[in-house]
Amino acid sequence: MKDYPKISDAEWKVMEILWEKSPMSSTEIISALKDSTDWNPKTIHTLISRLVKKEAVGIKKGNNINEYFPLIEETPYKNLETESFLHKVYNGSIKLLVSNFIKDDKLSPEEIKELKNILEDKE
Repeated sequence: MKDYPKISDAEWKVMEILWEKSPMSSTEIISALKDSTDWNPKTIHTLISRLVKKEAVGIKKGNNINEYFPLIEETPYKNLETESFLHKVYNGSIKLLVSNFIKDDKLSPEEIKELKNILEDKE
């Protein structure tokens, strides 16, 4: 399995933007994050630089503008993070995770119905 870099919560927001649409310039990334964060452009530039250094994001140098794009695929990385969380917090038990959400009333009736349908489709 490929070794993936550790991505912080803040860096994750940048990755989500790039997974949604890429390549993007830093100006476009800043614009995309302005509604969901109160970060100043310098902070975003720092996050982008960290992601490039971690080899999570690539850079296409242009004459006037650099464009950034993800070097790691979204689905495999999300699967890895999910598995890591599951092992760390629930000792790898999906049953414990789901029962925790059900017991604490964190799932709506619609979500419970969707989960039932997913499980029935798996059978």
